[in-house]
Amino acid sequence: MRIPLSAAGVLFLLYPALRPWEDESTTSGAAAAMGSTAWIVAHLCAMIGFILVAIALLPINRVAAIVFWIGAGLTLPYYGAESFGLHAMSNQSNVLDLAEDVRYNPFAMTMFGLGLLAMAAGAILVAARMRTVPAILFAVGFGLFLPQFFGPPALRIAHGALLATACVWLAWDAKRVQPAPVPA
Repeated sequence: MRIPLSAAGVLFLLYPALRPWEDESTTSGAAAAMGSTAWIVAHLCAMIGFILVAIALLPINRVAAIVFWIGAGLTLPYYGAESFGLHAMSNQSNVLDLAEDVRYNPFAMTMFGLGLLAMAAGAILVAARMRTVPAILFAVGFGLFLPQFFGPPALRIAHGALLATACVWLAWDAKRVQPAPVPA
């Protein structure tokens, strides 16, 4: 549990730190950001982080792990479209329109939002069970995952640092907690 959760924390920090922060409201900025290898690597960091957290939560709380897995499952298709789809479209002259179509598709946005909310719910279940500072920070970090998308790059990087701190701290603190009993 320590290794996957600690690794996830590092990946959540790398996600906004590696992401290119060009002006995506311009064609040249969107093409530069979305067309870069760093775009894909940064988004992969988040995707792998979600998977590692779901694995790490199993010994802490099975229900939280399942709720988190459902959230990750709903969120990952959006991340795939964002990273691979927008990267593939970055050289198109209408990249801004294409990016808007990908990002603001009502079905995709709904799945993405519900997924992030489910991951936040899983993190809150961990905090409710453990009642420790790192578990509460973990819940706060995942509770802020959706709102942080509306902030500037510095705030998004700070959010990555919060999640990194919470995940690593929780990974090393959770050893004190006995695994949740498995229902018969």
